[in-house]
Amino acid sequence: MLNKKHSQPTSHCPQSTVHSPPFKPGIDTLLSKHKGWLKGKRVGLISHLAAVDSKGCTSAQRLWDSANVDLACLMGPEHGYFGRAAAGESCRAAKHPDWNIPIHSLYGKQRKPSKRILNKLDLIVFDLQDLGYRPYTYVSTLRLALEAAAETNTPIIVADRPIPLPCTIDGPMLDSGFESFVSAIPAPMVYGMTPGETALWLQATVVPNVDLRVAQMRGYSRNPTRGADWPPWLRPSPSIVSWESAICFPATVCFEGITAVDHGRATDMPFQLIGAPWTNGTELAEKLNKQKLPGITFYPHHYQTKRADYAKGKTLSGIRLVVINSKKLRPILTGITIIHCLQELYGLKRVWNPRNCREEFFDKLLGTDSVRIALQNGETPKAIATQWKKGLQAFNRTRKKHLMYCEEVI
Repeated sequence: MLNKKHSQPTSHCPQSTVHSPPFKPGIDTLLSKHKGWLKGKRVGLISHLAAVDSKGCTSAQRLWDSANVDLACLMGPEHGYFGRAAAGESCRAAKHPDWNIPIHSLYGKQRKPSKRILNKLDLIVFDLQDLGYRPYTYVSTLRLALEAAAETNTPIIVADRPIPLPCTIDGPMLDSGFESFVSAIPAPMVYGMTPGETALWLQATVVPNVDLRVAQMRGYSRNPTRGADWPPWLRPSPSIVSWESAICFPATVCFEGITAVDHGRATDMPFQLIGAPWTNGTELAEKLNKQKLPGITFYPHHYQTKRADYAKGKTLSGIRLVVINSKKLRPILTGITIIHCLQELYGLKRVWNPRNCREEFFDKLLGTDSVRIALQNGETPKAIATQWKKGLQAFNRTRKKHLMYCEEVI
């Protein structure tokens, strides 16, 4: 069993930039400072190729090469261990082509590590490049992994990583009855916790009996800007091609439920573009910029999409989202403001086109139907967001207890 005292957050706040240590993700800390946690253990690793150490080597390779670790299996989340599967595409189990160990799928018929798998292990290591957004399903996999670990008395270590918006909480809380794999934790859509912090919070609020340790990062502060000494960005899923796409994801993911409007997924700037055959980018950008949303600006942007339901080769007159201050950004307020402005400019029926609209999925992504109903009733985005205030304040009181890193290096 792991010592419970290690599951408590401890903040490391360098007193000056001169003496702050170089950045190291949790996998480096685990293999340098906490080798004893792994020694002689049969380890199952929940990970993917985007999880790399400070030099760019995958966490799986590091564990495989470690003399004191028996890497017994890999487990892959949505998109698979190799990150090739499309969103929502079921993944099959496989064998690693070089190591001949099983790669179990956690996004197929089963999404929770099974007792059959865990009975062959002494320890789970969880190391995914998550984003810190409820609809991004790696946090759903984290919750299920913690539950499976608790049910089988299997210790679990979370190797921590940065997220794009570590200081931000925004959006509605999850309403009862709307829980799904894209809304699997009782938190707002943007919850501002790293994977390690999220695990500690889940241990305190949802899975109290899990035997958990967190391998913390070194040289990290809650700054949304990527550090110069961070390893290269590798896409954690096919459409999160850049840090910018990752930051914009929560503002535009709602358009997966409003399919009459394109959000750039089939372009080289996924989640950073908004357009449709009937939009005018100049007027839409102008209207959105008049809203004076914090931390973001909008520019007209002509682009083509490879979407099968759009005319091939047709150029859309849309907009490009540019985040100018990540700490001030309110991404969910931004998203519903875009919808509101589209409705005012082009009409409710055109936006919520009944022929291809997925209202039920929109509600699943938001974790409630109240936002959609309010938008369709013509309520203003600010009035809608006001309804989130009490829930966010209550959530933040519990969140703060589990934060391990300072907001900035002083």
